[in-house]
Amino acid sequence: MTRGDIARVAMVGALAGVAGGLAEVGWISLYAAMTGFDAATVARGVTDTLRLATQAPVAAGITIHMGIAATLGIAVALALKPLRARISHAGFCAAVTVLLAAVWAVNFLVVLPVVNPSFVAIVPFAVSFVSKLMFGVAAAACFTIADDFGRVMPAEARVRSGRRQRR
Repeated sequence: MTRGDIARVAMVGALAGVAGGLAEVGWISLYAAMTGFDAATVARGVTDTLRLATQAPVAAGITIHMGIAATLGIAVALALKPLRARISHAGFCAAVTVLLAAVWAVNFLVVLPVVNPSFVAIVPFAVSFVSKLMFGVAAAACFTIADDFGRVMPAEARVRSGRRQRR
């Protein structure tokens, strides 16, 4: 992969991660609306896990969450890039989802119980697991859109001044 390819994959990964992070926030917000749970508890939990003292723990938690989500999106994009051309669209979406389920398992079953055991109990495991699956669905959708855009307008056909294709 060239530097340009790596930069494009990283950019798409960051966008996919942000979309995934927003999907998680949306899912937790929906869970909160349906159960009376205070969704801000999760954001404060993120801030507490990093032991940050701040006047705005909810805003800090969401900001941290979105930064981690973008980073995770980049990592997933770079890790799965070699597979993308070799497997079907459905297989790729499944790979994204399985990889993110593994991230959830390591995070909630190994890391968080040591770093901040109370964070693990903020929402039921099933709710946090569905949250990560929602991340996977949103990220896979972004990767698909980027792939479709790349097929319609390959990099070689773009000109520096914009998105016009060569004639």
